[in-house]
Amino acid sequence: MPSEIIGEYEIEFEGVHLPDQEGWGAYVAIYGASKNPMHRNSLFPTQHVCVQSIFSTQQAAEMQAYQAALDLLQQHWPS
Repeated sequence: MPSEIIGEYEIEFEGVHLPDQEGWGAYVAIYGASKNPMHRNSLFPTQHVCVQSIFSTQQAAEMQAYQAALDLLQQHWPS
């Protein structure tokens, strides 16, 4: 699962093949800072985002998941 650290947040985003349909779904998880390096502070557990969209490639789903993660950060945890 690709990930990126943005400020004090870690985002994970991925394209997941949808078992009941042809295509890929966009999935996102967001973690916040934690005082314990062995523990991740889950702010937004892994969820299917952009559920109305089915992507033809894994890369397209990942790109949309990444954008959704950025939108969630800006909306819920602005810097």
